[in-house]
Amino acid sequence: MSRRKKEMMQGYIYILPSLFFMVCFCLLPIVMSTYFSFTDYNAMTPANFVGFDNYKKVFQDPYIIDAIKNTFTYVLITVPIQTFLSLVFAAFLANKMQNLGGNFLRSVMFIPVIASAVTSGAIWRTIFTTDGGIINSFLEFFGIQGPNWLGDSKTALICICVVAIWKNVGYFLVIYYAGIMGLSPELYEAARVDGATTIQQFFKITMPLLKPINYLVITLGIIWSFQVFDLSYLMTSGGPGRSTVTIVMGIYNAAFKEYRMGYACAMAILLLLVILVINIIENTFFKEKLVKGDAK
Repeated sequence: MSRRKKEMMQGYIYILPSLFFMVCFCLLPIVMSTYFSFTDYNAMTPANFVGFDNYKKVFQDPYIIDAIKNTFTYVLITVPIQTFLSLVFAAFLANKMQNLGGNFLRSVMFIPVIASAVTSGAIWRTIFTTDGGIINSFLEFFGIQGPNWLGDSKTALICICVVAIWKNVGYFLVIYYAGIMGLSPELYEAARVDGATTIQQFFKITMPLLKPINYLVITLGIIWSFQVFDLSYLMTSGGPGRSTVTIVMGIYNAAFKEYRMGYACAMAILLLLVILVINIIENTFFKEKLVKGDAK
């Protein structure tokens, strides 16, 4: 056996464990879920083929329709805000606070990231409590009657969005901060010589050069937002009514409370397809932007 073939065999052996786990824990579950989505599988009796019945039921189920609306609302609120705040904070820390204070602030803002969802949900549920909660106590100090934040369908989902933004900003801040620190200082020096203001430097230098990082942050934000379950389940259990029910919560309820595994698999496959389509559109958009930017 030649040396080249030996090196190739060694390479295949090295990646074999990773490939095995990828097939077992990523590819195989998707294949099995796809199969069960066309059946009436309930984890107790043999699965019977039902065709596209499960997929039809998804779009006829008022509970899931509300879950879809809530999830898309959640995505549209959290992704833009957490992306914007992360970028602004990262730019401020990178340009104005290159000292111990800046390091301390980055560490503090990263604490919510490493905190468990259970801890975060419990803390914020206490903060949003109607009687004795921090927010309502503050409002009462000024003679303002605070609302029932988690008990009102108009504010419950917004409260969950606030917690999600608080929890995710620190993570994306670190990514943006690393990207900004990798930019050449000479570009900013040349811009200052030409009379560019800080805001002009941000929009003319920082933003264009961070397009690949924007793509990463927005992609991760969208995927995480579509997977939201823990905060909604811990803080409101989907209530009041169905105002904070999400797609993943619908999948969980169908699979583990109602034992309609086939129906739950159909919802999971549709969610996967939605994320894939959004990712393809986003990838096409950012690719065009990057190509145009390189051409200039």
